[in-house]
Amino acid sequence: MKPISARVLVADDDPDIRDILKDTLTSLGCGVLTASNGQECLDRLEKEGPELVLLDIEMPDKSGLEVLKDIRCKGIDVTVIMITAYGTIERAVQAMKEGAFDFITKPFELDYIALVVEKALEREHLKRGFELFAEEAGERYRLIGGESRRMREAIDTARKAAGSKSTVLLLGESGTGKEIFARSIHAWSDRKDEPFIAINCVGLSKDLLESELFGHEKGAFTGAHQLKKGKMELAHGGTVFLDEIGDISAELQTKLLRFLQEREFERVGGNRTITVDVRVIAATNRDLTSVVKEGHFRADLYYRLNVIPIALPPLRQRKEDIGVLAQFFLRRFALETKKDFTGIATQAEESLRAYEWPGNVRELGNVVERAVVLGEGPEITLDDLPTRVACEEPEDTVDGFSYRYAVDAARKDVITRALAHTHGNRAAAARILGMHKTHLLNLIKSLGIE
Repeated sequence: MKPISARVLVADDDPDIRDILKDTLTSLGCGVLTASNGQECLDRLEKEGPELVLLDIEMPDKSGLEVLKDIRCKGIDVTVIMITAYGTIERAVQAMKEGAFDFITKPFELDYIALVVEKALEREHLKRGFELFAEEAGERYRLIGGESRRMREAIDTARKAAGSKSTVLLLGESGTGKEIFARSIHAWSDRKDEPFIAINCVGLSKDLLESELFGHEKGAFTGAHQLKKGKMELAHGGTVFLDEIGDISAELQTKLLRFLQEREFERVGGNRTITVDVRVIAATNRDLTSVVKEGHFRADLYYRLNVIPIALPPLRQRKEDIGVLAQFFLRRFALETKKDFTGIATQAEESLRAYEWPGNVRELGNVVERAVVLGEGPEITLDDLPTRVACEEPEDTVDGFSYRYAVDAARKDVITRALAHTHGNRAAAARILGMHKTHLLNLIKSLGIE
């Protein structure tokens, strides 16, 4: 059996039982704490925070059942396995009804102890993983926040729209966070516990996209070996997000229009009408009014989609939000990479605010991720930023040459000569230049030195 890395508390008034369990759990790789009575068990739980407790059901001062109830009343988040003798199995079953994960009986079968502990810890790790995911999902919604007036107006409209069944059309450039906005509307609605399904309408042929949306019957086309439910059917009760809606074919526009009007459809190759309760949020980076005028998009479908339009401003029009967003990405990527980054240096933040961000929030996230991965910390500095961001040329230049470009040119020259001197040995070049090798590698990459 593979080693189990976890901290386990053994609570039993019998010292021999404590020793047996401690030896067994230690051999499995666990860190083991012990308690000889109920009160000591509670104290150690509150102070030490183990992931698992093995709790004897019969203890003199406070029974295991009483301790279990105290654990739940105090809100202590720990998985509990009861220790019981054959004569008290009924009480152990009662303990499971009170929230215990399982029970083990005396005398112990050591292999069985290992199995139960492994399963309990697996459950604990899954639960913690879900909590972290939920926390991360909650963090993601902060990406749509900000101080800019236009963003606050968009959020206010989205929150009001979330309480209805109306179709929402999100408008904005690529990278402005339309999918995160759609997920937020879903999370704010009474459909939040039902499915949220996102479909990118670009990159799929008309037939594949139709099958993806509405499903197909067995034998509907070559390769349709079995019935497949579409995303509209699978999302019943929830929300479907149709990204890049302006790129769907004319034939599919007709079917989507009928769906929006009636909330019903037939699978590809089928003739049975299926009705679903689905809220639709669509998004596009195209000017749909122009596409309608050009005859490439149905006007009646546009009006069906455009019930509640929400325009998301590009990042260059909400520069007051750049600092907040950059800090959000910094915390996120520092946590992912386990690196000690605490902030962004003033010059680096000024460069972030000065840059035009053609790729919007997505590009900002990529730039901060790169800085965290390649940088040494504890702050993101100007050297950690790519040249296109760090070297925004100001309007006032001398002979077409800005100060920052001049500095970068000098850096590039010095590093190139050091590398030539060491025949490309980067560690030796770093020693000559009096800098850490990692810092040199970052500069080589950011300055584009071959």
